[in-house]
Amino acid sequence: MTRFEVVSTGASAPGVEPATQRNVSHRGADPNPSAKALQDNFSSTIKRVDVIWGETVVYVDAASVQGVIRWLHDDPSQRYDFLSDVTAVEYRDADVPIEVVWHLRSLPFRRFLRIKAQIQKGKPLEIDSVYDIYRAADWLERECYDMFGIRFRGHPDLRRILMWESYTEGFPLRKDFPLRGRFSRSEQLRQALAQNPEARYSMEELTIADAFAELPQDMRDRLGKGERTGE
Repeated sequence: MTRFEVVSTGASAPGVEPATQRNVSHRGADPNPSAKALQDNFSSTIKRVDVIWGETVVYVDAASVQGVIRWLHDDPSQRYDFLSDVTAVEYRDADVPIEVVWHLRSLPFRRFLRIKAQIQKGKPLEIDSVYDIYRAADWLERECYDMFGIRFRGHPDLRRILMWESYTEGFPLRKDFPLRGRFSRSEQLRQALAQNPEARYSMEELTIADAFAELPQDMRDRLGKGERTGE
């Protein structure tokens, strides 16, 4: 039987009491102690460390992110046991790389760490998944893929989660995505009216046979293996 450890926030950092930070400087504050530990253990893999408004940002070589995050999760001196977000940033400057961002929290040590990896423009938008470290990465990585087009190698089911699966207009949070979408309003309306909602949301209703026939082949294959809609 699997045993779970009950973690009290800050339990591994005796004498540390929760307190609201005040008079935080924009830059120049002391970094999270985990940043120095990363530099000692991963040397050239760590590109740079910034402290912005009291939060530590560690830039990591894209090829080494998975190993770095695993160490932060597994090492007893770090214990980053909570992945709160996976997202990305694209800047308007075409020469600035796209950044993939992980927000990690160590509940036992009451620490927050932001990990960033840069992917140069023009190179494949791919990076290793951390799903095997944090199950929370499942939907977080799918959302990042859906909005930015970043593919997470090793993710067990990487597909759209916010837009519908047959959506072909691109990735809405990329800087090259038009504010009104890639098609005219009339074309968007035409496509919306052409959708059969029963093929998406009514698989257990009386129209199941007709709805199933209109699904994309990959979705029919998954449903044929027992997957339920909406999962």
